[in-house]
Amino acid sequence: MSKEFILTTKRNDLLRITAYGIENSEKPCLIFVHGFKGFKDWGFGPYAGKYFGDRGYFILMFNFSHNGVGESLTVFNELDKFADNTFSLEVNELSELISAYLDNYFCRTNNKAIGLIGHSRGGAIALLTAKFRTEVNAVAVWSSVAKLDRYSERQKEKWRRTGVFEVLNKRTNQVMKLNVSLLEDIEKNKDNSLNLEKAVKELNRPLMIAHGDQDLAVPVDEAEMLFNWADKGKTIFHKIPSAGHTFGVSHPFEGSNKNFDDLLIKTENFFNINLS
Repeated sequence: MSKEFILTTKRNDLLRITAYGIENSEKPCLIFVHGFKGFKDWGFGPYAGKYFGDRGYFILMFNFSHNGVGESLTVFNELDKFADNTFSLEVNELSELISAYLDNYFCRTNNKAIGLIGHSRGGAIALLTAKFRTEVNAVAVWSSVAKLDRYSERQKEKWRRTGVFEVLNKRTNQVMKLNVSLLEDIEKNKDNSLNLEKAVKELNRPLMIAHGDQDLAVPVDEAEMLFNWADKGKTIFHKIPSAGHTFGVSHPFEGSNKNFDDLLIKTENFFNINLS
């Protein structure tokens, strides 16, 4: 079973949330963190939510308030918010969602075991948040980035001069703008709250890294960077052969495939071991 929620943050922003497996309130909680140009109902989202719910987990799939998708749930119709988004805002929102779960906002439970699953940029947000939210017991990242600063000096100079950076969404053919506040957030916090290397090195909890070896959006080299930083005694690295950034799944969802189903099984096994 699933149920819809809306959580109002301290900034009065809205997090739209789908809880799967609501009958599993006494079981561990998984929180899925979407990536850049992602949303909870993209492609594999509902399929993954139902998968984990059917296997005894209480799982929260949510949209960051500034991901660009509003009440429609699937259409980028809040491009002004998308432009204003920052990494620090996403870290804060994920932390607020964790607090809401622990405060019984979604269900009354005595089981406080929490696992995070982050895809692409969401992997970085999950790791950065887990660094200071010690209530998180384990983290799994799919196709995760290992660096937030992905821009050349020439791009950054133009960004500062014009105030915006333009990104083409190839799926929707929309030109999506990022305000310079995103770049300022990276530069201001690169040595502390947004230091991904430090977050991984200090995680000190079970970590699963999964990455397709044919990923053109985020090269598998970045997964290897994360693994090199991680505690090898607590980390497992799955390099998925012949898989791309979304493991062969597209939007709108047209069905799963062996690579993605294997990824779900690996992730389930990881949490079965580390959230028991």
